[in-house]
Amino acid sequence: QVQLVESGGGLVQAGGSLRLSCVASVNIRSINLMGWYRQAPGKERELVATITVGGITNLVDSVKDRFTISRDTLKNTVYLQMNSLKPEDTANYYCAADQWNRRYWGQGTQVTVSS
Repeated sequence: QVQLVESGGGLVQAGGSLRLSCVASVNIRSINLMGWYRQAPGKERELVATITVGGITNLVDSVKDRFTISRDTLKNTVYLQMNSLKPEDTANYYCAADQWNRRYWGQGTQVTVSS
């Protein structure tokens, strides 16, 4: 069982920055893949970024030049640094962890970008 707790969301103006954190209840080196997803009102949940157990990162094209995913294995924490935020980035952001063919989700943290 993996528990994930996100934090760092909030209200920011367009062009601003936020850093989301996701703290896992287990050693993240035991988690095959961790990622960030987001879901805007009326839309499906979509992938934003992933980081593998080996530290390989991947970001979707819409955020690739603005967001960075990273981790601190000593703190069992994965981060999503979001720069140059746009109103269309407004969503509830969820942390996910894939371990032993199961996916675990955090409760989400709301990001609102005003124009």
